[in-house]
Amino acid sequence: MPKLSATLLLSVSLFAATDAEVVAFLKKGIGNNPNISNLQIDVNGKKNVPNMSGWQAYFVNIEADVKQGKDTRHINQNGTYFVSGNVIAPELINLKSGERYNDTIAPDFSNTFYTKANLISGDANAENKIAIFSDPLCPFCRRYVPEALAYMAKYPKSFAVYYYHFPLAGLHPASVTLTKAAIAAEQNGTDNAVLGLYKLDINANETNDQKILDVFNKAFGTKVTVADIRRSSVVKQFESDQNAARSMMVAGTPTVFFNGQKDSSKNKYKEIKVK
Repeated sequence: MPKLSATLLLSVSLFAATDAEVVAFLKKGIGNNPNISNLQIDVNGKKNVPNMSGWQAYFVNIEADVKQGKDTRHINQNGTYFVSGNVIAPELINLKSGERYNDTIAPDFSNTFYTKANLISGDANAENKIAIFSDPLCPFCRRYVPEALAYMAKYPKSFAVYYYHFPLAGLHPASVTLTKAAIAAEQNGTDNAVLGLYKLDINANETNDQKILDVFNKAFGTKVTVADIRRSSVVKQFESDQNAARSMMVAGTPTVFFNGQKDSSKNKYKEIKVK
């Protein structure tokens, strides 16, 4: 996905901003690029920045068509901008603590994304809700996710764990087909397909759907086909997870929300006195 221009990202605006003015400013900066057309920018939400008096984080969604050589790509990306009085900035760092708020601040997790389809373990009415966005071929996810899921699954009254497929196609192309295969397999009655993904030995750069499914089916004893991963119910669940990721400003994996707040440590679940 193409990045916004360095000129825009370093810009500072000299006005007392309203939502409309923030959008207008961003549109003007991005729209000056002749390779960008059909630009749409929306403010998805705002949040006060902790320990930074007067600053608000603006969560924006940017859609546009971008011309790259002879091709045109449609992009849909989120961004965070920080606004205080008459200043807008793309990055905000606490001078004393060194905290980079772009990494730690995010919208509150929407209750609409706590769905039955995403509940991987625990009682939906458990005391704590944990949302995990993960790519099963991400090396850090492979170390973190199985251990975290196994621990929380032992305490269903303490943790309701919701899992969202977020394959990083640019880094691990095979993960897209694998996650769709897992969705299809679970819809077909296979249990715990998600956890099994973290044990698969597969070339992360593989792009041939059939070769990827051959590895998946051998490991799970399933018969998931290319037609299965393309059926509407699978595509709907996959796109629902991607929509949740976009809305929650998820950019990398694993990303964890603990009781509605982004957990940058990813380990708040360990602080809970379990039942």
